[in-house]
Amino acid sequence: MSDLLRPHTGPHLTLPNRVAMAPMTRGRADDATGVPHPLTAEYYAQRAGAGLIVSEGIWPNLLGKGGPGIPGLVTDAQVAGWRTVTGAVHAAARADLRAALARRRMTHPLTLPDGAAPVAPSAVRIGSEPIFTRDGLVPHVTAAPLTTAEAETTVADFANEARAAIRAGFDGVEVHGANGYLIQQFLAENTNRRTDRFGGSRTGRLRFALDAVEAVADAIGPERVGLRISPGNPENEIAEEDPQGTYRTLVDALEPRGLAYLHVIERGAYGALADLRPRWSGTLIGNFNGPEPTTRRAGEEAVAAGLADVFSFGRLFISNPDLPARFAADAPLAAHDPALIYGGGAEGYTDYPALVPTY
Repeated sequence: MSDLLRPHTGPHLTLPNRVAMAPMTRGRADDATGVPHPLTAEYYAQRAGAGLIVSEGIWPNLLGKGGPGIPGLVTDAQVAGWRTVTGAVHAAARADLRAALARRRMTHPLTLPDGAAPVAPSAVRIGSEPIFTRDGLVPHVTAAPLTTAEAETTVADFANEARAAIRAGFDGVEVHGANGYLIQQFLAENTNRRTDRFGGSRTGRLRFALDAVEAVADAIGPERVGLRISPGNPENEIAEEDPQGTYRTLVDALEPRGLAYLHVIERGAYGALADLRPRWSGTLIGNFNGPEPTTRRAGEEAVAAGLADVFSFGRLFISNPDLPARFAADAPLAAHDPALIYGGGAEGYTDYPALVPTY
């Protein structure tokens, strides 16, 4: 049997297999209300064979909405919409379902209420690529730097969203500190040029991440909380001068907190999994972020080598809703259509068929 198909029992996380579904933006929520699309429950239930599912990134404050069709988890209607999703997943299988708490600087006034400016640690503009809005691809604007008080309020927003996630029936939450999202912007030297307690030294740059995780853990219990990080990931023009030093310090600070798991994306020259694994005694979920979808073999090798307890797959889950069953059957994997990843309806979302057994 593949190591990926064996159950996992960690200090705070018990899973029927070691195949996790990584968070992926799909952009199909009602753009006006932030309520999940009616097909969202079917989409996640189709993928309930995973040991753990992490939802798409869900904003805790409307100013963190990254683009058209990104869902929220703040209003009663949004909570009710997600309760339909969690109910469908839990009825389908034993998958552990986590809400990904995410807030971005990668947004635009065309997406935000009343044409508001995006916010970030510092006024640093993304200049290398455009951003998708309701009017198509447009250049990024320069974000407005959060005041100290606004940064503290944003920490509270994460905690409030975590409480809403539990009300919505999620098993827990994953704080999204990867891929150039807000938390990683506070960690990185090039996007954090602050001089208050949230910037300056490494200690200052770590403060927002630590405060956010602590607030969420205090709100719903650390055993329900995971953290996703992507050390050294240059996505969205992040430049970390010393990812090893930054993330060793972050992991060392969180290790005693008793979180459910640490989710580590490895991309680039820094071997984050091998370096951070010895520093983390709890469940560690691995992920490789490359130009092509990660293969089953790569996940198996990472688990077999002890670099991760669980391995997450993203793009493979888009077009293979029953991915663990396909791994078990050594069946061919379907390719996804990149043009159908974001937005739209059932096409490219719930219409990828499951493996049909042959006898």
